[in-house]
Amino acid sequence: MGIKVLLAAGMLFGLAACGDTLGEQALVGGAAGAGTALVTNGDPLTGAVIGGAGNVAFCQSFPDQCRGIRR
Repeated sequence: MGIKVLLAAGMLFGLAACGDTLGEQALVGGAAGAGTALVTNGDPLTGAVIGGAGNVAFCQSFPDQCRGIRR
């Protein structure tokens, strides 16, 4: 159980990489949410929706605290 919590926490830190556009923000958050759900035996679709929405909301509210995806 401990390893799953550590992996989930690591994936959640991925949300700090917001993305430069709204689409990137939704994609990064959705991927982190789906991955976290898989590790914690949750529903990946629900995780993707919650992660995507949460990341977009955070990045739009606090753009100075987000790191964009650099190419």
